[in-house]
Amino acid sequence: MNEREIKSISKFLSLLLRHQPDLIGLKLDENGWADVAELIQKSKRKGKHFSIEKLEEVVATNDKKRFSFNEDQTKIRANQGHSLKTIDLKLEAIQPPEYLYHGTVPKFMQSIREKGLQKMSRQHVHLSQDIETATKVGSRRGVPTILTVRSGAMHVAGYKFYQSKNGVWLTDHVPAKFIDK
Repeated sequence: MNEREIKSISKFLSLLLRHQPDLIGLKLDENGWADVAELIQKSKRKGKHFSIEKLEEVVATNDKKRFSFNEDQTKIRANQGHSLKTIDLKLEAIQPPEYLYHGTVPKFMQSIREKGLQKMSRQHVHLSQDIETATKVGSRRGVPTILTVRSGAMHVAGYKFYQSKNGVWLTDHVPAKFIDK
């Protein structure tokens, strides 16, 4: 499968598993899992044809490890980034590293200085453990601005942090006082 086809299927999966399963009438359970056979069958109705083998390749090669299968590969879900409020990924709160990073672009800086980092339409604010990943995330919208989040201090102050299966750090809100540019 070529890179363009992998990217196309990955974007389609992100749309369905994170935001709009109703687009094809797909049912997600309360933890975000979708039946693989149902996903493949209902995707065909929208003109997206892929086999279980192609789906396995997308999951295995996705650079951000956005998706996971259950143990017997009969179910699939997005690891984080849901705008669906009914999804509970059953993540356990854990202690974060002292610093985490967030990639953004200059046009959002005024709002961030005033309100901090907000989850907006997603369930959580997404943070990276390294500057390289944050730079890659920020670059999607232009020239990146990398913010350092004093996550250790936030944790001490009572803020909860979670880590998704693919290593993305999640929290509900990052107040401006915990952000350094």
